[in-house]
Amino acid sequence: MKSKLKRSTKHLLALLVLLPTAVLVLGTIYMFGMTHLEGTSRTFLQSIQWASETLTTTGYGADSRWNHPVMAVFVIISQFLGQFLVFLIFPVLVLPYFEEQFEVRLQHVLPPMAGKVLFYRYGPAIESLLEEFNSTNSPFVIFEEDMALARNLRDRGYNVVFGKLNDDPSILMPVKQAQAVVTNAGDHANATCTLIVREFGFTGPLYALADDPLYRAPMIQIGATDVFTPAHVLGAALASRASTRISPPAEGMHLLGTIVGMAEFRVRAGSPLAGKRLGDLHLREQHGVTVIGQWYGGIFTTTKGPETHIEPGAILVVVGRHANLEKVERMAMPIRRTGPIVLAGHGAVGHKVIEMLHDAGETCVVIDRVAAPGVDIVGSVLEQATLDQAKVREASAVVLALSDDSESVFATAVVRDYAPEVPLIVRVQRTPNTARLYRSGADFAISVGQVAGQILAYHLLGEQIIHVENRIKFVRLNAGTMAGQHPWHNDALERTGAKIVAVERERDVMVEFDPDFLLRQDDALYVCGSISSLKRYQREFQATTAPEVRP
Repeated sequence: MKSKLKRSTKHLLALLVLLPTAVLVLGTIYMFGMTHLEGTSRTFLQSIQWASETLTTTGYGADSRWNHPVMAVFVIISQFLGQFLVFLIFPVLVLPYFEEQFEVRLQHVLPPMAGKVLFYRYGPAIESLLEEFNSTNSPFVIFEEDMALARNLRDRGYNVVFGKLNDDPSILMPVKQAQAVVTNAGDHANATCTLIVREFGFTGPLYALADDPLYRAPMIQIGATDVFTPAHVLGAALASRASTRISPPAEGMHLLGTIVGMAEFRVRAGSPLAGKRLGDLHLREQHGVTVIGQWYGGIFTTTKGPETHIEPGAILVVVGRHANLEKVERMAMPIRRTGPIVLAGHGAVGHKVIEMLHDAGETCVVIDRVAAPGVDIVGSVLEQATLDQAKVREASAVVLALSDDSESVFATAVVRDYAPEVPLIVRVQRTPNTARLYRSGADFAISVGQVAGQILAYHLLGEQIIHVENRIKFVRLNAGTMAGQHPWHNDALERTGAKIVAVERERDVMVEFDPDFLLRQDDALYVCGSISSLKRYQREFQATTAPEVRP
């Protein structure tokens, strides 16, 4: 029975035995000392009373003078022993016992796992995914080996089990009935968990999140269904945001050749566009351009009617003749897409970013605090001298791949103030900090949790592996039910979010239209928008792809 007692209970029982013994020993020594050294005898009861007062530091009353040196030394030692007891022994032995009695205890055994997903260890990579599990009422259990973290997760309402897998692998025995298993520890611990789970008869899908892609094959060999490296996927996502060679700003723009251009403009707070309704600006009528949408807070939204507000700090995506785009440039700050890409932070994520950018033929400048192969400038991105040396104002984009979110927030504010016109892409360690980075001035902020969450949500919840990209696309469609209507004035057209930017009629391509211009059935329309808005357009107007006319 005693071996099953908790450590705090054993310590408390030992203290309960020690205290009376100490009082009896000290009281007896005091009684003999007062009789033979001081010459003033004390009864056993008086001696016990002195010992208890001394150990508990509650005072002595009238018995507080000793003349013999040995008695004085004995009393002094007893007083320090009492202080040690009150200020050290009680907090260490007594308080933990009462904390355990009154707190909600952690589970030490897996609950029935039928229909549940088991996550081995908690971390930023699964943070956003667990929130999605909660929002969809999908059951899961976290097995955590860090007690402080396990208590924190329990206080947040998560179903968490605490234990040490190396000490007691049998904790995972009920895992056989689980729907799936996700390992999110270090590579070696993931391997141990995978082997134990398979030994207990689990035959379902097991997904491992690895640090090093070299471990993918060995992990699959020992039982993992699939292995993902979120840090590398995050690096690829950052690189695609930074380089138009990896992720072109618009697909299908070649259909219009050089007739129409597309540009991005940052709306400064003092711009005449900031905070205005699109219908009040009359950009089509006065400047001959079409606003396709705006990037704000990392999200691209297509414009839907004259009520659309232009957000200060947003990046507008505008289509029109090159001469007309120059008119808008005077009202907003153009986004430069020439010059090198500057990367700050050459860790695992930053290394992957640079690898992809170099493969795409981009010129890059790498900043890091530590000199290493591949680092061009040794310094801090928080210092203006470093930004000057890297020529950040001449960059086509800046990528912050720092490993600390607090530093990333401050660095984002510093770079945005230093180079307000340069696109700024930021790596986020923890998903909840994404909003802070956008407030600091980031154009795009991507976390490892978002990346891993999208991958795992596809496998565990049946969602798309990557949410529909907000890419802009040009398509050539027939007129459909838009025939007989003006290409700009249609409420249903505005609701779709897609825009008709040009009309081909008898081999002539028109991009500006008089108020009485009407579409004909044989016209070919060049429609621009996000992938989702183009799908809505085609459904709304029963439009299909128009064949290209060859000369």
